[in-house]
Amino acid sequence: MIRVLVADDESIVRAGVRAILTTEPGIEVVAEAADGREAVELARRHRPDVALLDIRMPELDGLAAAGELRATNPDTAVIVLTTFGEDRYIERALDQQVAGFLLKASDPRDLISGVRAVAAGGACLSPLVARRLMTELRRAPSPRSSASGERVAVLSEREREVLAMLGSGLSNAEIARRMYLVEGTIKAYVSAILQQLGVRNRVQAAIVAYEAGLVEDA
Repeated sequence: MIRVLVADDESIVRAGVRAILTTEPGIEVVAEAADGREAVELARRHRPDVALLDIRMPELDGLAAAGELRATNPDTAVIVLTTFGEDRYIERALDQQVAGFLLKASDPRDLISGVRAVAAGGACLSPLVARRLMTELRRAPSPRSSASGERVAVLSEREREVLAMLGSGLSNAEIARRMYLVEGTIKAYVSAILQQLGVRNRVQAAIVAYEAGLVEDA
């Protein structure tokens, strides 16, 4: 059973997320919080496998709460729930090593698959959020890292192709369609890429892809 904590200051959002998750076998919402401080306290009490945290909450925002959870509940994977226009939070979220980024407007299936993915030690990244992440990185004044170029050099040509599309924010299904492969094959490629790059999730891999010059500027 995957135990989930949901934190959002809007009760209707919490109710919607709970309704989606509780329809799925093997997922249980064990606690709900209306602010970041309450989320941290409830996480200590219930020890959830996954915490869904809204970015903007009173008392303690979602990213500050993610930082505290990393220190006090390292086994709890955090998914940040975002809305359009919150790009300014991306860098802070990366610093807190969150396991996933999902838009509140995402398809319910993305929420369910995201929870299952991070509970299994993986990551989830909404393609739309990935594209916004790349836009944010393009605004940064720092040059692309030569170190990242050296890191991707160990990958095969096919793996670099997958990494480039991952960096562009494509999902496994979208990459599979473009490469005329089954989705399971792409999942295997992604797992191998993460391991070889020494990164924890798709977000960090996307940053390496951009810094190495695999993702074209818009």
